[in-house]
Amino acid sequence: MKVEKESPAVAGSSRDREIVDAKVIVTCPGRNFVTLKIVTRSGITGLGDATLNGRELAVAAYLQEHIVPNLIGKDAGRIEDTWQFFYRGAYWRRGPVTMTAIAAVDVALWDIVAKLAGLPLYQMLGGRSREGALVYAHANGRDIAQTSDEVARYIEMGFRAVRAQCGVPGLAKTYGIASGGKAYEPAETQLPLETLWSTPKYLEIVPKLFEQLRIDHGNDVELLHDGHHRMTPIEAARLARSLEPYRLFWLEDATPAENQKAFELIRHHSVTPLAVGEVFNSIWDCKHLIENQLIDYIRTTIVHAGGITHVRRLADFASLYQVRTGFHGATDLSPVCMGTALHFDTWVPNFGIQEWMHHAKETDEVFPHDYRFRDGRLHCGESPGHGVTIDEKLAAKYPYSPKQLPIARLEDGSMWDW
Repeated sequence: MKVEKESPAVAGSSRDREIVDAKVIVTCPGRNFVTLKIVTRSGITGLGDATLNGRELAVAAYLQEHIVPNLIGKDAGRIEDTWQFFYRGAYWRRGPVTMTAIAAVDVALWDIVAKLAGLPLYQMLGGRSREGALVYAHANGRDIAQTSDEVARYIEMGFRAVRAQCGVPGLAKTYGIASGGKAYEPAETQLPLETLWSTPKYLEIVPKLFEQLRIDHGNDVELLHDGHHRMTPIEAARLARSLEPYRLFWLEDATPAENQKAFELIRHHSVTPLAVGEVFNSIWDCKHLIENQLIDYIRTTIVHAGGITHVRRLADFASLYQVRTGFHGATDLSPVCMGTALHFDTWVPNFGIQEWMHHAKETDEVFPHDYRFRDGRLHCGESPGHGVTIDEKLAAKYPYSPKQLPIARLEDGSMWDW
């Protein structure tokens, strides 16, 4: 896909770097995205993803009303100071809306500075640690047989790692399972869709799924599974232990992590690797998990955790405890976030894996990018910056479409974790 060219990079004086404009772009090419575009006096622009699935307009308003007025006149090269300004300068810190807005600014500034230097973003971080980022795909099916067929399809496409989810007998709609032959997208309706959940039924089917996947596909493919925060700690421990014979790459989001100590119970009972963090917004959300080695992979995203500046600190902290990165990469993150994540993945020493769900054709057309899939890995491009642009005229043809994520209830009607 062709990446739109900007004017040649300039030397980068403080006048060149002065921010003269910033605007928020909301578009829905297949799903909703929020993008921040920052413009410097030299004409160099930077893009940052600001998408928060189901709460997109909250971030757009935060940016437009509180962030953008403070950007005009600032030096785009003062990335650290700008991050501190918006983080420490806000009395009400952290939270998904604030940290997503800060991330959009941070990524756009890194994009600008890399373009001014004429370098791909990973070079600004310290250069390559690897040639490509191992990625995993999503295989799902209404039952075990269909899921196994999907795993086979992704293996044939060249994937070396696959996340597997299957329908749960007795439940009409299960997390991760697409319907009607379409790609899975959980935010389907304007108001939250109410779904039913049964942990006992789920715990019965998942070990059978992975037993069959190992029989069908052997041990060479890496297999992953997402519990999506739906188990209590002891239920999660039971599942993790039952999955040990099938050597999962990881069990993701086994239980809600507001209480980080809950993972001690899972760790006590099982050696199945654990991953968590796609809903985390700061290093404080995972400090106990990491320093006590209760997880093996941290899944915090650049877009929801304050951008490159903050996630780099988090990754360095995790490396002290042999915890590796495994960034969230669903289609609720725009190609701007994916391109940035791949530059980060290319550099970060303690890289583990990168999630990758294919964006819709319309999304890829609105966000031209230079990253490519090859031999089970995604490879970032060599364009200056993060290598992702936006076609604003095309984006304007896709107006915002209100959508919210589902909720879950137990079969007796009690609210549960979706």
